[in-house]
Amino acid sequence: MTHDDAAARAALVELSRELGRPDRAWAVLAEGNTSVALGDGRMLVKASGASMAIAVPGDFVAVGLPEVLALVDESADVDPSAGPSEDDDEAVRALFEAAAEQGGRRPSVEALLHAVCLALPGVEAVGHTHPVPVNALLCSPRASLLVEGALFPDQIVVLGTDPLLVPYVDPGLPLARVVRRMLGERLAATGSVPKVIYLGNHGMFALGASPAEVLRITEMAVKVAQVILGSLAAGGPVFLSVEHVARIDTRPDELLRRAALAAGTAASTSPSTNGDRS
Repeated sequence: MTHDDAAARAALVELSRELGRPDRAWAVLAEGNTSVALGDGRMLVKASGASMAIAVPGDFVAVGLPEVLALVDESADVDPSAGPSEDDDEAVRALFEAAAEQGGRRPSVEALLHAVCLALPGVEAVGHTHPVPVNALLCSPRASLLVEGALFPDQIVVLGTDPLLVPYVDPGLPLARVVRRMLGERLAATGSVPKVIYLGNHGMFALGASPAEVLRITEMAVKVAQVILGSLAAGGPVFLSVEHVARIDTRPDELLRRAALAAGTAASTSPSTNGDRS
């Protein structure tokens, strides 16, 4: 799908301001970033140092997806714990400086991982945040609880059944390469694209078909983290059975709600807190 540049920037401004709202504490100061695929081989991604809470159209830079992915795939078998080489650093610097010459701003280093996500089937928009409840788990020994199962139906509807947890890797090329490999393995094993990528000791990426879906995914991931944290104080989480998860994931009414939420029509199909369907 090809997007008008001005419309894409406007959508990213709206998404970024929602994700960066100070009352939510999902991304403070210059934390976090957002992106959208333009459909012509480029993506718009937040510039380095820009605050999502007060984002404006000029805070986003156009970058070529093939060029970024070529950097990620080059020497992808190198041990990520060793960090990028001097040649890698120079290649990233040259690519981002070229983008800055076009738009006047340098892309965030996370543009590398945004490109990896936007290359996945069905992913048109991405939001990266550091919500406090999510990071409370990601910075603890219990981070795996975020991906071990589902706790309630709306979690399945919005987040799907296969979130991905990635151990801490240095942001930039090493992280993008590890996530690219892990996503390839997940796709080969399940045929599905995760809605959420949790990054140990770092934050989360929400992958959506639209900016509206990215916001919904982030909202639900934060709620899930809050429920898990609360359950730990009451003896620990009790996950739904595999059979119940599969049933909810394929129910016709839930599929309709999932499509409506992804399209941004949540006002008429908002989930209730007790699991009833409107």
